[in-house]
Amino acid sequence: MILAVVEHESHHGYEIAKLIEQRTGGSLRFTLASLYATLYRLEDRGWIKGRWVEKAGQRRRCYYRITEAGRRVLADQREDWSRFVAALGQVAGVKCA
Repeated sequence: MILAVVEHESHHGYEIAKLIEQRTGGSLRFTLASLYATLYRLEDRGWIKGRWVEKAGQRRRCYYRITEAGRRVLADQREDWSRFVAALGQVAGVKCA
């Protein structure tokens, strides 16, 4: 989910959490502690890259963007998710839009 959020635009951690919550209608929420632990892991794997930005009147924030390696991982994950959702639909008898 994080890779998908930063796919087209860089975002800072709190913004990423809020976008995930917003896009899922509140169904998925991150605690900031677990979000930042995940961001650090993704950065260690080379899937995202953080850049510190200071803006006048605001605190310093790290903005994350997806890397080329992250784009490949996201493409693979999307294929896996598609197969998983299709399998759930077959078992549960639910058709996805």
